[in-house]
Amino acid sequence: MSHSNQANNYIDFFYHAFRNILLVGIPLVIISALILGFAPHSSAEVSGSTDNVSLTLSTSCTVNAVVTSEHTVSLNGGQLDNNVGNTKLSAFCNDNNGYSIYAVGSSNDIDGNTDLINTVNESYNIHTGVYNGNNASNPSSWAMKLTAGVGTGIDPTTGGSVPTTPPTIINGFDNYSTIPNVYTQVAKRTSGTSMTTDTSVSGSYLNTTYQIYANSAQPAGTYNGKVKYVIVHPNSNNNHLGFNEVYASQGKNPVNVESGAYYTMQDMSTNICDQVGLYNEASQTQLVDIRDNKLYWVAKLDDGKCWMTQNLDLDIVADSTNLTSNNTDLSTDESVYTAGDTIYVLRGAGNTYGYTYENGISTWIPERSTIAYNQLNSTNWQNSNTDPYSYDRLDSNGNPVYPDSNVTQAMAGSHGLSGNYYNWTASLASNDSTNATGNPANSICPKGWRLPNVTNKEFGNLLVQYDIINTNTSTSYINGVSSVNSMGASPLYFVRGGVVFGGSLNYSGSNGVYWSSTLLNGPRAYYLDYNSSSIDPQHYDNRSIGWSVRCLAR
Repeated sequence: MSHSNQANNYIDFFYHAFRNILLVGIPLVIISALILGFAPHSSAEVSGSTDNVSLTLSTSCTVNAVVTSEHTVSLNGGQLDNNVGNTKLSAFCNDNNGYSIYAVGSSNDIDGNTDLINTVNESYNIHTGVYNGNNASNPSSWAMKLTAGVGTGIDPTTGGSVPTTPPTIINGFDNYSTIPNVYTQVAKRTSGTSMTTDTSVSGSYLNTTYQIYANSAQPAGTYNGKVKYVIVHPNSNNNHLGFNEVYASQGKNPVNVESGAYYTMQDMSTNICDQVGLYNEASQTQLVDIRDNKLYWVAKLDDGKCWMTQNLDLDIVADSTNLTSNNTDLSTDESVYTAGDTIYVLRGAGNTYGYTYENGISTWIPERSTIAYNQLNSTNWQNSNTDPYSYDRLDSNGNPVYPDSNVTQAMAGSHGLSGNYYNWTASLASNDSTNATGNPANSICPKGWRLPNVTNKEFGNLLVQYDIINTNTSTSYINGVSSVNSMGASPLYFVRGGVVFGGSLNYSGSNGVYWSSTLLNGPRAYYLDYNSSSIDPQHYDNRSIGWSVRCLAR
């Protein structure tokens, strides 16, 4: 199956030491209908007809770059240059609702890389930062600044030249600011800009310039960096955009963790997923789960749904009140917790675990903690069809595990980690799933995400899209080993992590097993299962077994 074409066309301009950047138009179609009628002057009844005339006019939004001075500078150690080059970014957009411009560091053509790269030894890269003249120990740094200008456009009613309204610079980028490591809105206009094909006529524009400081200890050499600018207009379907761009366009804010700033799993929404383009290597991203600050790869796959492409690794803590509907896939519908046969029982007087529901916020207080990597045994794991059990798999040194020989660290990176194992009750965020029916409301997934639903054949539909299986229901595979290897390769990255049963880990490296939210009957639930000879998107077995979890966006 083919991936959809990406609609945008980035034009980057490189800095030789620091070169330029440019941007894109996003095609869209707007249709207007002009109805021409005929009214007879006589009152006598006559035959007639109407002639319908329509105009199809494409939306065109672009940014044209003109380098007015090169982004190249030579410095000695301890020197600062506060005006490194200038580029005029002229923005045109005939979307009457205006446009927004986003920026991201893209050094070495990697979105999110905000370094000036040392061409000899990247250990000496210059990180982004704003020079502080009062601090004698400033590290080497570089920063960006934008200024807005007024040009001329074309009046659509007269054809004459008119002044344009400049874009509004936001987020403090009218002063020197750090280079964004995620797509960040830096400028916007709330109404459209008249288009012109005359390249000598400039519309609204931005000037870009950069600040660079070289610490006296900075090694000599050449340093190259890049910033990418992208234009988006409200009437585009944005189906070319990556997660970070769409998060930014929705006004979401990244959070800082030890390894950098990331948008959150919990801010995912149907609206965001709908706007993200189908998977390619550039459109996947890592999001942070604010429950424990772990990072997860996500992608919009060919079934049109946004999936985690990495196994869930959340540890559960008994009696904790940290898992709420603000951060976890817990319903805010009070009836979910007050029904007589609910599997999400409200905590009774004197009980330390259960559910609470107050002021529209639900909280799951787990009965059992996740079993530590060196504590798994038949006493801790009871093969329960009702009680919640989970296991944190690490190696003997407490490091993450890559269990599948066909999904090595070099091939899959953190996509290939085993993650944690949950029995079905734990995967549903329940303390007792005895009365489960259908597809229960809650799950262990982050807020905005959920378990796959076998009733809707979500595992099967996904695998059919990649020609891995022939139908979305039956045990089926196309080319045996090649299909199994496709399961573990880009973009799916399913891991053959094995299962937990009888207090021990089994079939690691040979079987990949993933829970769905769908009950078959009392003791059994559906799951995705694959091994070296078969792939079944809706297999079923006892709910007591510990399997992996992949979530998809609600």
